[in-house]
Amino acid sequence: MIRFVFFLSVLVETELLCSVALIQIEFCVDLFLCFCFQAPAYHLILEGILILWIIRLLFSKTYKLQERSDLTPKEKEELIEEWQPEPLVPPVPKDHPALNYNIVSGPPTHIITVNGKECINFASFNFLGLLDNEKVKSAAQASLKKYGVGTCGPRGFYGTFDVHLELEERLAKFMRTEEAIIYSYGFATIASAIPAYSKRGDIVFVDEAACFAIQKGLQASRSNIKLFKHNDMADLEQLLKEQETEDQKNPRKARVTRRFIVVEGLYMNTGDVCPLPELIKLKYKYKVRIFLEESLSFGVLGEHGRGITEHFGINIDDIDLISANMENSLASIGGFCCGRSFIIDHQRLSGQGYCFSASLPPLLAAAAIEALNIMEDNPDIFQTLRAKCERIHKALQGISGLKVVGESFSPALHLQLEESCGSRENDVKLLKRIVDYCMDSGIALTQARYLEKEEKCLPPPSIRVVITVEQTEQELDKAASLLKEAVQSVLN
Repeated sequence: MIRFVFFLSVLVETELLCSVALIQIEFCVDLFLCFCFQAPAYHLILEGILILWIIRLLFSKTYKLQERSDLTPKEKEELIEEWQPEPLVPPVPKDHPALNYNIVSGPPTHIITVNGKECINFASFNFLGLLDNEKVKSAAQASLKKYGVGTCGPRGFYGTFDVHLELEERLAKFMRTEEAIIYSYGFATIASAIPAYSKRGDIVFVDEAACFAIQKGLQASRSNIKLFKHNDMADLEQLLKEQETEDQKNPRKARVTRRFIVVEGLYMNTGDVCPLPELIKLKYKYKVRIFLEESLSFGVLGEHGRGITEHFGINIDDIDLISANMENSLASIGGFCCGRSFIIDHQRLSGQGYCFSASLPPLLAAAAIEALNIMEDNPDIFQTLRAKCERIHKALQGISGLKVVGESFSPALHLQLEESCGSRENDVKLLKRIVDYCMDSGIALTQARYLEKEEKCLPPPSIRVVITVEQTEQELDKAASLLKEAVQSVLN
């Protein structure tokens, strides 16, 4: 009896569900018919085409891959013999300069021994002659006995020595900034500093003559790069105006986009000085930040060797970040950045060369400190260097076939051909003959070298002439006279 009652209840529930389902179906059909009468004609046509396409896909035959015939062993061997893999690196001629370098014996001081021949050194960036200074060497030797050779760890992992902190404090005091940070590799200094601040989406305005280290830093930042003509402030302002117009179209994006100007104090590739006073005006007019690379101007320009800011009498606080290496005037290794504390502290967390490279060997830090002592105790050394730069710059004027590129006070000048031989390769070979002629006569010069396929704006081939305080007036005159003789001999 109980089972029968249960069966009846189930039957009633099933009939109720069926009734509800029929009502729902009837409602959907009515809704569809109502929609069909109300919908536009083009809508119904598109739905009809879509339904027909679905039906075609459902009933069409599946696509079958064409059966491939297996190759015979002989055919496989023939294909393998014909296949030629691409070379891992492009072919390089055996006479390439990078594969036939000059070998130096002994310290690259005022007199340098190159390939067994003694020459007067006009090639090394030892501007202040501190590389073989007895005080500097004594400081390095004392540090070597105390700390050992290296550090074997980055600054954040037991690589920070007291001598590092002392050097950073001394550099900040010398440059009259709040704080400084040192790197163990000069090239990596600006190449790490730029991507520490400029990220994807940010905008960097950079001089087209910027050195390779700046170019690598910009590449690592993945920012939007806008090149302006070398030292052309009108071209730079035009780019800044165009960017200002773009920002007005999208103010929301503009609020989160950072803008930088990256320049060198003295340009490595040209020997020109940047027009810093005009850059400062553009900075405040268009609200951009300035990064200044001073590897060539630090320890050279200014009454006390503080660089281009002292040279122009500009407040150093107007520059957001200053970078320089310690491998030229200080005759050590590595580099540094200086500026306000909150800017420098950010690099301790984001500067790749600082965070991941072994810190500067203490002996090199001690040598840099002693070099700073000498610079502070002998401010006349900068006037001596400037006078010698101006002397040889004047002496090199009027060489038929060559033109002097660079400021008269720059310690690194470029000599370029007035007229090309028709190709860059031929120009390089011709300049090499001039360098070899001078080398045979006891004057060591060098050609400016570039990674031709990597440079954004490849500079023309040139001979680089480097001036130091150790060179005498007679040696400067001899070098200029010998260059004139070499050019006449080679070009004629």
